[in-house]
Amino acid sequence: MKPPVHRITMHLSRLCLPLLLALCLLQPAMAGETLFQYSTIDALLAGFYDGDLTMQALKRQGDFGLGTLNGIDGELVVLDGTAYHIAAGGTASIPDDQTRVPFATVSFFTPETSLDLPAVSSLKALNAAVLKSLPSQNVFYALRIDTTFSQVEARAIPKQQPPYAPLHVVVKEQVVVPFTGPGTLVGYYSPPFVKGVNVPGFHWHFLTRDRSGGGHVLDCAFGPATAHLDALRSLTVSLPDSREFDTLDLSKDKGRELEAVEKGHPQKQ
Repeated sequence: MKPPVHRITMHLSRLCLPLLLALCLLQPAMAGETLFQYSTIDALLAGFYDGDLTMQALKRQGDFGLGTLNGIDGELVVLDGTAYHIAAGGTASIPDDQTRVPFATVSFFTPETSLDLPAVSSLKALNAAVLKSLPSQNVFYALRIDTTFSQVEARAIPKQQPPYAPLHVVVKEQVVVPFTGPGTLVGYYSPPFVKGVNVPGFHWHFLTRDRSGGGHVLDCAFGPATAHLDALRSLTVSLPDSREFDTLDLSKDKGRELEAVEKGHPQKQ
């Protein structure tokens, strides 16, 4: 005698339900714990400005992040799943999905920690306030701050043409634009051990609330605000597949060049 069909269905459901629940619980945790990075910061410093990763492919790896476009054409901000190109002069637009990047870091933003910040008068003060409150300085963090700014100094570099000069030379052409009013800081904290791969410490980009402007943050000030943090315990680095990248000399310490570029103070030749 064959068992009733409804009894077979019930047994299958009992077997599948735990597996389905496990997959549902596992998938968001995996998505929210990985920092995806294309190329390395030292390659960008050395003048590697033409990557092969499209914006469409980059957005599959995260809905939050920062970087630049090929030719080091301004700055890139990824926020709430939309990518914004910040041109020299501070104007934001949405790039085509086939636009390519030479360097970018993105993640799926799933914040689990909030920090109440006091009023800060500078980027240095902001970094110090966040750093002392981080649960660990050995973990990557995606950071988002939505507030009203009394001051933001944001820069973008005009698109370059080959043959490319190193970034510490190109940054002399940066265009710095002041902003005030509501907006968002999109940033990452990276541990000291990523030197040469990413930017150790903090890296911030800015986007106005109306998504019309922004850039790489050189300085900022705002009143009491909340920072939302997403801890990232996995790093995936995708390296460009090109002869140009393969033949770069990445053996030298570029720490001084990086500090000058990040702070917007070009090195003297």
